[in-house]
Amino acid sequence: MTSKTTFPTLPDIRMAHARIQPMIHRTPILTNSAIDHLAGCEIYFKCENFQKVGAFKARGAANAVLKLSSEQRSRGVATHSSGNHAAALARAASAAGIKSYIVMPSTAPEIKKKAVESYGGQIIFCEPTLEARQRTLDEVVADTGAAFIPPYDHLDVIEGQATCALEIWEEELSLDALVAPVGGGGLLGGTALTTHYLAPKCKVYGAEPEGADDAYRSFQADQLIPMKNPKTIADGLLTSLGNLNWEIIRRYVTDVLTASDEEIIAAMRLVYERMKIVIEPSCAVPLAVVIKYPAYFNGKKVGVILSGGNVDLGKLPF
Repeated sequence: MTSKTTFPTLPDIRMAHARIQPMIHRTPILTNSAIDHLAGCEIYFKCENFQKVGAFKARGAANAVLKLSSEQRSRGVATHSSGNHAAALARAASAAGIKSYIVMPSTAPEIKKKAVESYGGQIIFCEPTLEARQRTLDEVVADTGAAFIPPYDHLDVIEGQATCALEIWEEELSLDALVAPVGGGGLLGGTALTTHYLAPKCKVYGAEPEGADDAYRSFQADQLIPMKNPKTIADGLLTSLGNLNWEIIRRYVTDVLTASDEEIIAAMRLVYERMKIVIEPSCAVPLAVVIKYPAYFNGKKVGVILSGGNVDLGKLPF
């Protein structure tokens, strides 16, 4: 990665939003007075748990597939993912009439494995390590010639994820802060880009589990520090921050805040009990940090991106 990298512009993000319209939902923004009272601020929840495939990942995958050349499409697409990007890419590929090869850790939630299969994706299982994911993916790409669409460290994917914040700002809510979860950083990077263009005075925060805190540590050190041996209930945030996303985050994100698994579970339960909607653990991290750090958010208008709702209901943590 060099300083010459050209990140998506606001016109690029608007074009991506128009491009992916047939393949996504415009998700609702919900509020809850009981949670507002508890958190001491006004929270506007962007409900990507209602998105196609149950997660914001539908945006980036659709954009990346739709921007492939005819020659690339003929060979299909491949990726590695613990779940949501896997399902999103399989679905986008199916809609485009092309093949998808999905490398998944053997420990991925059952609901996410079934989702990939239902969208016609061919699953190749690997050991649950980043090294095994990459090695297996390299073998698949070598065998098939498929185009690798990474879960997050890819300009077309970032551009697609940026459309989530575009929809938020189109609602003219005059937010003081916007909080997104961060794993690989595609959603946070895209959110930061769009907010920089449309509402530069709004503070953008990343929310991360304490057990997978490479973005937090990278932000504190002002250099990218890869995650080793992450351990958290938030299975969607186990990946290390991508290089492209790091460059965006270090420029346009105000801070990265962390929450413990106990705090994440409490926030998840709060959403189930008060909002009556299904979210996965990774999705609860932004609310957990808003509640944990009142000094940052007290009395403010805060946007929270609920990133996904793909959870095994037979294994709820409460």
